Amino acid sequence: MPNQAVANFTLPATSGVAFTLLPIHSKSLVIFFYPKDNTPGCTTEVQQFRDAYAQFQAVGCEVVGLSRDSIKSHENFKSKFTLPFELLSDADETVCTLFGVMKQKKLYGKDVRGIERSTFVLDQKGTIRKEWRGLKADGHAQEVLAFVQTL
Repeated sequence: MPNQAVANFTLPATSGVAFTLLPIHSKSLVIFFYPKDNTPGCTTEVQQFRDAYAQFQAVGCEVVGLSRDSIKSHENFKSKFTLPFELLSDADETVCTLFGVMKQKKLYGKDVRGIERSTFVLDQKGTIRKEWRGLKADGHAQEVLAFVQTL
């Protein structure tokens, strides 16, 4: 998917706003897809993006998180961990499908369909510059930041 343009989309976001992809008003955009609010790996991931957020902003990059959870769930998650970025709700999986992050997974021995933890960096034109799929949450935000700092 690198160097592929992403179709414009609009999703409900925390803070009572709607998030529209284009135009991107920063130099670049990080969209990280995560399975579920308030789960251990997802909590680690959002906290690390939170802790590095000022560094992302310093290089003109915006960050948003996306899962299928409701806005109410997102608002609670955002408040609980004092997240400075918006969380997007993709309840009908439109954007998850657009990015190809829905996968069959094993959870406690059962087959479930869910989001594969994935991150995409888009440039100002909405073109994917880098992607990570099936990643481990811990340490990932720093890896993404290191890439964004090269743009």
